[in-house]
Amino acid sequence: MEQNKNYFIAIGLSVLILLVWQFLYVNPKIERERAAQEAFQQEQAAQQTPLTGQNGEPAANTPTTASELPQAGTTTTGLPGSAAGGATSVSREASLGQSQRITIDTPALTGSINLEGSRFDDLKLKNYHETVDPTSPIIELLSPASMQEGYFAEFGFVGNDISGNVPGPTTVWATEGTPTLTPSTPVVLSWTNDKGLTFQRTISVDEHFMFEVADAVTNNTESAVSISPYGRITRLYKPQLTGIFVLHEGLLGVFGDDGLQEIDYDDIEDDRQISPAKATNGWMGITDKYWATALIPAPDQPFQARFSYFDDGRSRYQTDFLSDAITVQPGQSQTLETHLFAGAKQVPIINSYEEAYSIDRFDRMIDWGWFYFITKPMFYVLDYFYRIFGNFGLAILATTVLLKLFFFPLANKSYKSMANMKKVQPKMEEIKQKHGEDRQAMQKAMMELYKKEKVNPVAGCWPVLLQIPVFFALYKVLYVTIEMRHAPFFGWVQDLSAPDPTTIFNLFGLIPFDPPAFLMIGVWPLLMGITMFLQMRMNPTPPDPTQAMIFNWMPVIFTFMLATFPAGLVIYWAWNNFLSILQQGVIMKRQGVKIELWDNLINLIKKKPKAAE
Repeated sequence: MEQNKNYFIAIGLSVLILLVWQFLYVNPKIERERAAQEAFQQEQAAQQTPLTGQNGEPAANTPTTASELPQAGTTTTGLPGSAAGGATSVSREASLGQSQRITIDTPALTGSINLEGSRFDDLKLKNYHETVDPTSPIIELLSPASMQEGYFAEFGFVGNDISGNVPGPTTVWATEGTPTLTPSTPVVLSWTNDKGLTFQRTISVDEHFMFEVADAVTNNTESAVSISPYGRITRLYKPQLTGIFVLHEGLLGVFGDDGLQEIDYDDIEDDRQISPAKATNGWMGITDKYWATALIPAPDQPFQARFSYFDDGRSRYQTDFLSDAITVQPGQSQTLETHLFAGAKQVPIINSYEEAYSIDRFDRMIDWGWFYFITKPMFYVLDYFYRIFGNFGLAILATTVLLKLFFFPLANKSYKSMANMKKVQPKMEEIKQKHGEDRQAMQKAMMELYKKEKVNPVAGCWPVLLQIPVFFALYKVLYVTIEMRHAPFFGWVQDLSAPDPTTIFNLFGLIPFDPPAFLMIGVWPLLMGITMFLQMRMNPTPPDPTQAMIFNWMPVIFTFMLATFPAGLVIYWAWNNFLSILQQGVIMKRQGVKIELWDNLINLIKKKPKAAE
């Protein structure tokens, strides 16, 4: 029993660490992020300094040589909110009205492209709303630079004295008529500089979230011209973060042998600039929990990527790349294709892009975590059952049954070992009485008894230990995949990725009272706690006071702790406990071992007799 004692003490300490982490680190971090975001918005709203240039951008200091950009293909100038000024409180409508635009209209996207800079700065996601209410506003992903939450992507070139001016952030492209960009109708832009270089940009989009930018450069001069393509994504604010350590939100990318790089906002603020190794295949971007933007340079074209943070008048976070120069001979043309992803991180769509465009590890844009080899298959299992039942809640229940069947041999062996432990309980008590305080002799006798009866005292731990990676994988899937966002179950659970919205402390909505967050103990957390309590009561109450205390308080602690977790995860845990109770009961009955559940419950209700005086 000493091993079991240590095991339960370890569980108790682990729970205590989780609680301390939650209340002393995670919750305060979330509050700090919210306070910082509110302070930022108030500060930006108070700054009403006009911006220079058309569309609120300074027009001077556009780079003309690659030597001015030793790290990447973008600049710290030619951007809104440089040293010349800060953000304004211009509305979206007013900001969009300041420039000529090309309309975007696809099954998944709506918005427009600014002809100045050929900038992608107005993009909304048609199929995603801010709340579960279908009448709530749709998600705004990209916004013009003159807005407080400016967020945009653009492509251009870095030239030299021979090439003359090349397309950059202030270039106004020409187009015929008022075209609309759709999956079946690409748009063609053109611009010619004073040296005779002609640039023709063809922008196309698929039915989801991928844009293709094909730049054809024609050299009408008498000399060879070398220019370097670049692309950049700029975010002029720090978004409100979830503050959960299992999710990365910030800058990221994949660069050849360097693999996946994830950079938090705080880290780039400290480092100011991070330059991965030069690569010929990869991508870089900025990711939120459910949405992302990413640049995919032309394949097999060497490029230098960069992650940056600037605060010269207006804070901005930027990821960009500068490709090696391409040379266009006199009278010749060169075409270069780059891509921009801007949209929802849907698993099948991301996977299809990785395969179709040969994008190295593009699926890592979704934060599967270190254990993606467990997490990603878990998603596919859930998605399979979802396609059968049409409800992710039912898919979770079906997945739990499948996992129970998969682990049944090991769990069956563990429960048999636990049943055998109960059979030898009387002999163990005899050993304790025989050896008294001689702990060494008692331990030796116990080990001989285990060996003789073929009992493994720690085998009962396996069912719990096996649940840990499964629990974590399911938690990641429910928390990071957009497929779970706003996915309903039944009744009051309309979003499996959010906590159970009910609470016992206002009688589940009957009393007009909104309790604080730590008292939001809903129906499903209560069911989880009850099933956990019943499962633990199927075994004899430990004689050791420490073990008994852990037995009594563990269901309560887990009920409060898991109440803040996604409802889908709590539903899984409660359903898993119920199946474990049935499984353990059947095995114990077959082994001829008494099920202690009813006796333990009765003993809890009965009043203990007073000690004789």
